[in-house]
Amino acid sequence: MTYPAPHRPFAPAIISADFKTYPADFIVKELMDVDFSGQGEHLWVHVCKVGMNTAFVAKLLANWANICIRDVGYSGLKDRHAQTYQWFSLRLPKRGLPTTDFDEFIKEYLKEGECLTLIAHHWHDKKLHRGTHKANAFTITLRQVTGEVSAINAQLAHVGQMGVPNYVGKQRFGHDGDNIHQAKVFFEKICSSGKPYKPFKKDTDKHSLYVSSARSMIFNALVSKRVQLGCWDKAISGDVFNLDGTGSIFCADIDDEIIRRVAEQDIHPTAPLFGVGELKNSDESLRIYQSVLAQDEFEIFKNGLLKVGVKLTQRPLRLRIYHLDWQWSDNNLTLHFELPTGSFATSVLFAVCEHLIQNR
Repeated sequence: MTYPAPHRPFAPAIISADFKTYPADFIVKELMDVDFSGQGEHLWVHVCKVGMNTAFVAKLLANWANICIRDVGYSGLKDRHAQTYQWFSLRLPKRGLPTTDFDEFIKEYLKEGECLTLIAHHWHDKKLHRGTHKANAFTITLRQVTGEVSAINAQLAHVGQMGVPNYVGKQRFGHDGDNIHQAKVFFEKICSSGKPYKPFKKDTDKHSLYVSSARSMIFNALVSKRVQLGCWDKAISGDVFNLDGTGSIFCADIDDEIIRRVAEQDIHPTAPLFGVGELKNSDESLRIYQSVLAQDEFEIFKNGLLKVGVKLTQRPLRLRIYHLDWQWSDNNLTLHFELPTGSFATSVLFAVCEHLIQNR
């Protein structure tokens, strides 16, 4: 199941590039600001993983420590096809380190191209919960880049200053959008039943993925409409605003102060992540969003999200990019930047790259 590609705010300066030729071409590091107590029953471990997804690593750590998977915590999901650095917490009530050497334990589980290394560990009195880290640092190498170097440099400087549309990355939708197809089947099933939605425990994670994929698809359509209208990075009447770097949202009349704060990226206009609750947008902003939400192809997804009972929230339309710099080596381009948690590096690449060729 496919939907129209999101609109871009400008023509990408990079015509094409090879993407993820090697795991080290996509490096992600969680930026965690935690003052470890040195006591408590939670062992926080810092790992580097290659070729493995976060949920699978959590299961391996649970097996290593001989604990239930529910006693393993992590802050965010990290790409499988990358070199990623992230934290996990293991609840060990007796404060005893696992007796099995980690390197010896992991050998029998690793397949070709996979790697899992334990970098550091600390005792702490709290479990690691989702969204604890505030940002991710990315180092991305694009190979065989085609395009005019001066134009690429100018466009990178522009997005570093102005940000990009805050699209949810296509990886959220699965291979060839399969998560959206599965979400449609799931919603059709529960909406045809007269019973309230109540999942079996074993289905919770799978259903959560369907819900997230459906909400993200609708959100991307709303962002795309604002990009098409040229107002994704500008305040319009009836907008709901997000205070940069926080979960705080507020409504305000458009005046010189609001216009200035949006231009300085202190605040961002938002769009709804669809769910139960009244849309907070009004006036022109509401009319734009309602025109998209009224499209027939979204009907089953809206009905399903309402049946599940997920609550409506707001997400910024604009993604602010921190500390962007880059280096060229022949026709290879290495980018360094930081993004707030919950955002996607592929949104940055989408804004500046016409065609990414993924090699794996």
